[in-house]
Amino acid sequence: MSRKIILTVAPTGGMATKDQNPHLPVTPREIADDVARCWELGASVVAVHARREDGLATCDPEVYSEINQLIRARTDIVINNSTGGGIHGDLPVRLNDELWELDWNERIKGIEGEHCEMATLDSHTITASFEGREHLVTTTPKRVRRLLEEMTKRGIKPEWEVFDLGHILSDFTELAAEGLDTKPYYCNIVLGGQRGFQGALPYTPKILQLLVEHLPEGTIWGVSGIGPTQLPATTHGLLLGGHMRVGLEDNLYYARGVPATNVRLVERAVRIIKELGHELATPAEARELLGLKQLSAA
Repeated sequence: MSRKIILTVAPTGGMATKDQNPHLPVTPREIADDVARCWELGASVVAVHARREDGLATCDPEVYSEINQLIRARTDIVINNSTGGGIHGDLPVRLNDELWELDWNERIKGIEGEHCEMATLDSHTITASFEGREHLVTTTPKRVRRLLEEMTKRGIKPEWEVFDLGHILSDFTELAAEGLDTKPYYCNIVLGGQRGFQGALPYTPKILQLLVEHLPEGTIWGVSGIGPTQLPATTHGLLLGGHMRVGLEDNLYYARGVPATNVRLVERAVRIIKELGHELATPAEARELLGLKQLSAA
């Protein structure tokens, strides 16, 4: 049965650098240019991560506002800011010789950026290991409640980001049941990140099926596949009734040894969606599906 598919592009992320892929957009103009091209192809949501002038991660609301203003001037795409931040730049705080933590107060500044309609919500504590460093990404239940309250005040829709079954059952389901979010919920299932995130799950058909079966009733969901899992995991997600996310945040390669661009990843996703008999949701249709306010006429 044909469905309207929300296609999300995640152009930058908070980890990769141009040394790893020269096509990675990091300046506000580069990000907005990539987003505009992907929107023209059919992307209806953008997952925005901000970067400083030196290319490292930040959640500075002024930088987010600049990026979002440039995007909004050219597109009506749904803007989803990150509260995860990144593993470099303004975010890491050294706790001891072996352990770092991503600064909570810095992370949540992303919701202060102009034009923010959605924001990621890592409703769990996890450890990210990269380049010999271990980074605590600490999001306790009290912090989740506070962040959801701040999102509600600003009319921002949370995107629940989950890495394993416990994140669904112990965090997402329990907190949503308390009324801290309203239906339709939106959940991004992240698979394939087990090498970098403690407790994250690989992609297998059985694992994705299990996670989907345990999502709270009233959840709209999509899949993020990290690295080489992006293509099979996101395609399988479509077959199970979900939506799709691609981009250089999740996967730096188009094929083995071939650096990707956001445009090429979106072009391939569009082909897959259409070959499976579905239609791309416009940003207005995505807002309707997600329960977001429509943009007011200029």
